[in-house]
Amino acid sequence: MLYVLYESAVGYSLFEVKEAEEIGIEAESVQEAMQDLAKFGKVCKFKTIMPFRSAQDALENMNAISEGIVTPLLKDWLEANLPKVKAGKKAKFKLGVCDKRIGQQIREDLGVECTHIDAVPELVRGIRLHFAKLTATLEEHSVERARLGLGHSYSRCKVKFNVHRSDNMIIQAICLLDQLDKDINTFSMRMKEWYGYHFPELARIVVDNHQYAQVARYVKRRGTLSPEKDLEAIEEILMDSAKAAQVIESSRQSMGMDISDIDLANIDSFSTRVAKLWEYRKSLHTYLVEKMQTVAPNLAALIGEQVGARLISHAGSLTNLAKYPASTVQILGAEKALFRALKTKSNTPKYGLIFHSTFIGRAGTKNKGRISRYLANKASIASRIDCFSEAPTTKFGESLRDQVEERLQFYETGKAPRKNLDVMRAVIKASGGGAAEESGKKRKAGGDAEDAGEEKKKKKSKKEKKSSEKKSKKEKKSKKAK
Repeated sequence: MLYVLYESAVGYSLFEVKEAEEIGIEAESVQEAMQDLAKFGKVCKFKTIMPFRSAQDALENMNAISEGIVTPLLKDWLEANLPKVKAGKKAKFKLGVCDKRIGQQIREDLGVECTHIDAVPELVRGIRLHFAKLTATLEEHSVERARLGLGHSYSRCKVKFNVHRSDNMIIQAICLLDQLDKDINTFSMRMKEWYGYHFPELARIVVDNHQYAQVARYVKRRGTLSPEKDLEAIEEILMDSAKAAQVIESSRQSMGMDISDIDLANIDSFSTRVAKLWEYRKSLHTYLVEKMQTVAPNLAALIGEQVGARLISHAGSLTNLAKYPASTVQILGAEKALFRALKTKSNTPKYGLIFHSTFIGRAGTKNKGRISRYLANKASIASRIDCFSEAPTTKFGESLRDQVEERLQFYETGKAPRKNLDVMRAVIKASGGGAAEESGKKRKAGGDAEDAGEEKKKKKSKKEKKSSEKKSKKEKKSKKAK
């Protein structure tokens, strides 16, 4: 015999399936019978239902089911409605469930054999299709309303208790920032090429793309520039009086062609959009810096906000990054190169995303691999501190950065850097953890005293044993002599 447990928004339901062996053999017959309520009602009959008391009760049971947990309420209800199984004997029925984990938990708690394969998925699909009509006590619109309300509550609960929600903001910000960098670079090149037909010398004088867009917005038609009116304004944009004077001088001797009003209007509109994109990019970078200072301050202090955010984004979350070993953090972002090297049996990559850190660029050619390994080790420590510490602080990240600086000096001068244990102890003491360290020392001293006392007791017992052995030997000798 086969029973099917169906979890719905209104409660737990139990259905009894007739002719389970034939149904299990012929899965096509189940699919055909599932569409017709008359046929399906003969195969699967409603047995009982346990309605939820409230929406909160339904949400709690939904969360438990999604995590593979059998609640005490469900356990008691199944014990009361399933056939009794004597101790030490095997049940003569099976319980069909939707989730494998729920089946394993029910088997452990109740000793009932559970299955989630064969005809069970089709049976559950049919029950879901005809649920309101099979129970006869529920209406279709009330079931749909309960499903919709529970779905919204479950989604809100998952979003509310998502431990990675701050990480998600960083991931979205860094992805958008990288995309903006690519787009702004493309648009800037297009703008220089387009406006270069009218004023080609400007691109050679103003190299920065943001400043070029601002100057192009201000200059527009080059023939209208004059030193008396426009020198101060251009100097304010470029922050350089020599370059501003050079722009005005080049506008008089430019080799560019004349341009129509309609073309100039389109160029002006495009340069305005590029300049606004630059401004938005700056504000987005400021937002990313603030979020990194809140979520991962030590990682940001060690390798910078952008590189740290890229590591978090590539790992999926700060928790995932904290779980990675230093060897994985080192080549994070260079997976293709790693697998290609393993396939071709060539040299594996030395660094991935951490290559963008300034420490890698400052190291010598022969020391890049060594400093990347050392930096990945420190980044792994910083991410774990950020992930599991309760009070966010940048002191650990600053100390780890100083250690990397000392390691760079060691490669150049041979000066031995400080040990990691000494550095961490100094940071803990400076950040107010001296009391905890002292209590730990006291515990250690107390433990040492206890160990010393135990050793003394052991020595005394050994002496007593030796003395008793000597006495027994003397007594034996005296008896022999008599």
